Amino acid sequence: MSEHAQNATVFPPVETALADPNGLLARGGDLTLARLLDAYRHGVFPWFNPGEPILWWSPDPRMVLVPDEIRVSRSLAKRIRNGGFEVRADTAFAEVMRACAAPREDAFGTWISPAMVAAYTRLFDAGYAHSVETWREGQLVGGLYGVAIGRMFYGESMFSREPDASKVALVRLAQQLQRWDFGLIDCQMETPHLASMGARTMPRAAFIARLAELVDLPHLPGPWVFNPETAVDRSTPL
Repeated sequence: MSEHAQNATVFPPVETALADPNGLLARGGDLTLARLLDAYRHGVFPWFNPGEPILWWSPDPRMVLVPDEIRVSRSLAKRIRNGGFEVRADTAFAEVMRACAAPREDAFGTWISPAMVAAYTRLFDAGYAHSVETWREGQLVGGLYGVAIGRMFYGESMFSREPDASKVALVRLAQQLQRWDFGLIDCQMETPHLASMGARTMPRAAFIARLAELVDLPHLPGPWVFNPETAVDRSTPL
């Protein structure tokens, strides 16, 4: 694909996104593989309720996590060492998405409709979407999924069926992405949970400039296989 083709997009400039609601850029379109890859390459992602038109977002600022800035509390480090967890990648993608879509108290899972599951499963089959899964005693107890292009990872959603299970997956992902020279994990929206683990806000202009560099680096297609687990004490303790 030529550089011009990679940089062309059907989306409006992200600078035209609304301030209220923060980041709303466009509506309509579809969830084809080509459109989703185009969106992510330009810092845009879909987020909408089932039955509504597809809404496309590029908020300002953007919540991001630099992989080598992941912070692990002493209690979480202890859980990782002694909790009996096993972390795998890309072995249960659809199951992770369905778990993220399940109703929960914060209601944030309900936007992951069957159409979204189907669309991101196509991304997974094409080697762009990934799941990171936390297992214990053969049972899936937590995890997350997202999209990777070049050396940029876009986190989408996470779930836990046991305390800290999603955090274990995020720590393992950050450590592996650091090994692979990924520059950023996009966390989309600011949350105290992510901030406590080292994520921070970045002005949209700076985010777009950085991802433009990262998405053009060599792509690492799935299915991913993680290296042997990294020692927890290499992360920044709280």
